Amino acid sequence: MNEKYVPAEVETAAQAHWNALDAYRVTEDARDSQGQLKPKFYACSMLPYPSGKLHMGHVRNYTINDMLTRQLRMKGFNVLMPMGWDAFGLPAENAAMKGKTPPAQWTYSNIAYMKGQMQAMGLAIDWSREVATCQPSYYKWNQWLFLQMLKAGIAERRTQVVNWDPVDQTVLANEQVIDGKGWRSGAPVEKREIPGYYLNIVKYADELLSAVANPEDPNYLSGWPERVRLMQENWIGKSEGVRFAFPHEIRDAAGTLIQDGKLYVFTTRADTIMGVTFCAVAPEHPLATHAAAGNAELAAFIEECKKGGTTEAELALKEKEGRPTGLFVTHPLTGTQVEVWVGNYVLMSYGDGAVMGVPAHDERDFAFAKKYGLAIRQVVAVDGETFSTEAWQEWYGDKQKCVCVNSGELDGLGHKAAVGKVAELVGAKGLGEKKTTWRLRDWGISRQRYWGTPIPIIHCDDCGAVPVPEKDLPVVLPEDLIPDGSGNPLNKCASFLNVACPCCGKPAQRETDTMDTFIDSSWYFMRYCDPTNPDAMVAEGAKYWMPMDQYIGGIEHAILHLLYARFWTKVMRDLKLVEVSEPFTKLLTQGMVLNHIYSRRTDKGGIEYFWPHEVENVLDAGGKVVGAKLKEAKGDLPAGTPIDYQGIGTMSKSKNNGVDPQDLINTYGADTARLFVMFASPPEQTLEWNDAAVEGAHRFLKRVWGFAAKHTELLKAGGGDFASLSAPAKALRREVHLVLKQVSSDYERMQYNTVVSGCMKLLNALEGFKPDGSAGDTAVLREGYSVLLRALYPACPHITHGLWTELGYAAALGDLLDAPWPQVDEAALVQDEIELVLQINGKLRGAVKVPASADKAAIEAAAVAALADPELQKFTEGKPPKKVVVVPGRLVNVVV
Repeated sequence: MNEKYVPAEVETAAQAHWNALDAYRVTEDARDSQGQLKPKFYACSMLPYPSGKLHMGHVRNYTINDMLTRQLRMKGFNVLMPMGWDAFGLPAENAAMKGKTPPAQWTYSNIAYMKGQMQAMGLAIDWSREVATCQPSYYKWNQWLFLQMLKAGIAERRTQVVNWDPVDQTVLANEQVIDGKGWRSGAPVEKREIPGYYLNIVKYADELLSAVANPEDPNYLSGWPERVRLMQENWIGKSEGVRFAFPHEIRDAAGTLIQDGKLYVFTTRADTIMGVTFCAVAPEHPLATHAAAGNAELAAFIEECKKGGTTEAELALKEKEGRPTGLFVTHPLTGTQVEVWVGNYVLMSYGDGAVMGVPAHDERDFAFAKKYGLAIRQVVAVDGETFSTEAWQEWYGDKQKCVCVNSGELDGLGHKAAVGKVAELVGAKGLGEKKTTWRLRDWGISRQRYWGTPIPIIHCDDCGAVPVPEKDLPVVLPEDLIPDGSGNPLNKCASFLNVACPCCGKPAQRETDTMDTFIDSSWYFMRYCDPTNPDAMVAEGAKYWMPMDQYIGGIEHAILHLLYARFWTKVMRDLKLVEVSEPFTKLLTQGMVLNHIYSRRTDKGGIEYFWPHEVENVLDAGGKVVGAKLKEAKGDLPAGTPIDYQGIGTMSKSKNNGVDPQDLINTYGADTARLFVMFASPPEQTLEWNDAAVEGAHRFLKRVWGFAAKHTELLKAGGGDFASLSAPAKALRREVHLVLKQVSSDYERMQYNTVVSGCMKLLNALEGFKPDGSAGDTAVLREGYSVLLRALYPACPHITHGLWTELGYAAALGDLLDAPWPQVDEAALVQDEIELVLQINGKLRGAVKVPASADKAAIEAAAVAALADPELQKFTEGKPPKKVVVVPGRLVNVVV
């Protein structure tokens, strides 16, 4: 064999071998050598967006999946590892505008390049199941299921508040709104209400919550990280409280009571109802609109509120501002008048678009009241605590310990009793009742963008919104359009837009909104099971493979993607398409890949980033990085120019701290890249990039290769047994099986960093062994190296395949792809002799070796005999032993 490890040659040969075998094509009828059906295991990484190139986060994610897949295959499982592309979305439109090419062209080009990178990594992907969500054969089923949801009442059309760019005449995603302005035009963004389609996810809120919050639920997701379950629970946000009305006599221009004379609010703190000093309504609320009609200052404020983002998270970060309306509503219990304000922090889409203001016991209301000089009235107290209106204290909002005060007939009641009493009182007046609400909102799926799944609706002047007949699916998205920033290009595409109404045959127009791309990623894992079926969304494949056994992806997807996928699965179940209620049995959220960030302020105030290889760190006396300087001149900057060190952060092309996996593969080979990302940290933790550690991983693989080159003839030799071994051979074999036992356990726990360290320990043991050429030594060496190759194979499949084949293991144990996972020989772990710690008067003085089968008397005798050693006699001062204490398997203490 070649004495030098040449990764490119080794990896090319291995991949050619696998391709020739079509090694990773998976079927549902796989059987073992005895003809028995293999148990299935479905392991899947979250599908990537085809942005152009893989990044190191991809490499880590897919290597985790690949290690799991390969090791389980060796253990006899029928393992599915598929891959696809989350191919619709806004980045493709942005790239299209920049490059003046259709998003389709950009997308398919990126897919081809990234697929080549994955193949270079040697991933065990069944490419026969590949899907791209921008293919009509895929999104046809998005449209089909949407129509089924319409029939079932799960999908419906209603208005939604969006970000509107008045210059580009288009709706903007929240991430396209920067400081309240459109990212392209720079125009102040407006909030507008336009029609769109919603999916009733709230209908499933109880079931979605139970599986993450109730261990007694049969579908409880015990295989998910606790923090992900908690994130889902908080996002769903079940709240039990009281919905009640503040009655009023406010009438519109026609003299009609606005909202039937009732301003409704919902609160979980009905026990604080006597502390209401104001009510706040959303800028779009009918009372706000009415008040603004005769109030120019208020109208201007409302217009200002319409600028910026529309999400709850964005509003939470904004400074809380408001304006009085001059309107008053009536407190439902006291009959007092309560002033109505417009607040920029109140969302019309949440609840009734109004909140009761209790400054004494809500931190947000407290800040608002202090800012505008509103009354702050204490109505709950906690024993031993003193209330003041000067500064907010956490106990003011404590509902667990509080009791009502200054609240009339509620005085003395705790939170739960007071809430019940308030519900009873407002109910008796016909003004409210107990209610459960959810932070979760129905899923608005309409997007005013081109590059997405067309919503299968036709608009007819006579018939209204008409569903596209199922026989006409898919509604195919034209792939040759180029967005120019002036709105959705589908609105200008006559061949797409103009169509006959399916009901009356008159001229009509297609819906030009497309679906939220979360739709695409909510069920792709099921399509992998039946990827080419033209007649059904899912079929027998889904029955076999689902639920997925292991899902792998970033923590950044812990809420929306997982929540939508769970919802989509439940809808498919209710429509009798699948039999499972939860799609993912186990979830692993791998940590981010981090690298150092270096930058400096430019003369114009901007930030310029530098690659880590361009700078030299400046260290303080303790060796901590406190800055950096340029190694060589760059542009107008001379060598030695001071550079700021920003610490470590997620790899990003924009911050010049990313590492191109292809460069790594070209320099060191795919196996080195894979080995490093697995060894550097446990899968769930962040991984800090380290060039020296990458080189260390490469050196280890060269040692693995070099050991085989040095001992080729011994490792190729067959025969020999373990019946009669020398002491060194016995010790080596014991070490091999001890490490194998630990590595096997680490694979079960998916602790792949310690798998790699176990392989390193195995190689060290093999390198330290000096074979004498005997049959026993040769057998132990060959077995040990075969264990090393199989343990290392899932992480580094190319080099191990090459060595496995070269050394003749394939002839004895079969192709490494399906070679049996090595079994621990418990007999090899049995020691003929053990070493015990030797103490004299309780202090460590040495060690004593005894037969492993030695009884207490034999151990005592051996310890006493050891005292004859001149080195030990100085500790006994010639005194005879008084007592010998034996701790089996650990130590022996001689008392003199």
